Amino acid sequence: MVALRFVDVIKRFGSAVALDAFTAEAPVGSVVGLIGPNGAGKTTAFSLVGGFLKHDAGLVEILGEPNFDPHRLKGRLGLLPQDAELGDRHTPRELCDHLARLQGMTAKAAAPEAERVLDLVKLEARRDARIGTLSHGMRRRVALATALLGDPALVLLDEPTAGLDPVQADGVREVLRTRPRGQTVVISSHNLAELERMCDWVIMMDRGRCTRQGPIDDVTGRTEVVEWRLASAAPVAAVAAALVGFVVEVDADVLRVTAPARADLDAASLDVMRVLVAHGVAVRDMRRGVGLERRFFQDQGRSS
Repeated sequence: MVALRFVDVIKRFGSAVALDAFTAEAPVGSVVGLIGPNGAGKTTAFSLVGGFLKHDAGLVEILGEPNFDPHRLKGRLGLLPQDAELGDRHTPRELCDHLARLQGMTAKAAAPEAERVLDLVKLEARRDARIGTLSHGMRRRVALATALLGDPALVLLDEPTAGLDPVQADGVREVLRTRPRGQTVVISSHNLAELERMCDWVIMMDRGRCTRQGPIDDVTGRTEVVEWRLASAAPVAAVAAALVGFVVEVDADVLRVTAPARADLDAASLDVMRVLVAHGVAVRDMRRGVGLERRFFQDQGRSS
């Protein structure tokens, strides 16, 4: 099942093409990383889903609805824009209560819902402070709370941890880890290490097109590659002899093993460890896959 689907979407701004036959999807219940360099079309894609822009051609299917419809999607779609501006004179509680009512909640239901989302983002102590008195990080957490009102089926987050300290950023990750079952979250961010920890599906964009998409394990090569960073020279010949059919490479202090199709990478990893122990080679680090950042740079034609 798919929560969000783009099919051959085109969006132009004059002669500039922001989305060029963009085709991608976000599976229901997944946390999706939307990745691309500046100007790739990420914000434009978000703006089409949120109803801020209209596309010129193609299909944007949102929770089964063809294109954005504010009435049919009321309460089902949450959105955190990158540069969300909040009313300085209001308190977080007032803002969340007001927005919950706009989503269709009764006054009786909106009040506890405002309390709940502010608790989620750890703003219990400042819920009645004027937003204008809050720090940038706190204001960002208020904006995140507004996107989570009513547990919408689809949540779009544009740079949700921008401006947050490490503790606050970890709190955002915890909110996503404990999200309601079936809720789909799409995150646009330049922090690829953070996305790799949070996401189970990835969409990569460049120049308005989808260049790669799929499960994070497939995109990062976790099912194909294992790397060991070693304290001394790698016994390449011995490893290769133990792993017939595998590709064994050394890059400085990194030993890299790439599996053929349908090979048991876990069993192969055990064989590698036995060889390293037998040769007295200490392991400083081990990683499955090449990592999201390296894959991104590879797709960009650059080395990380």
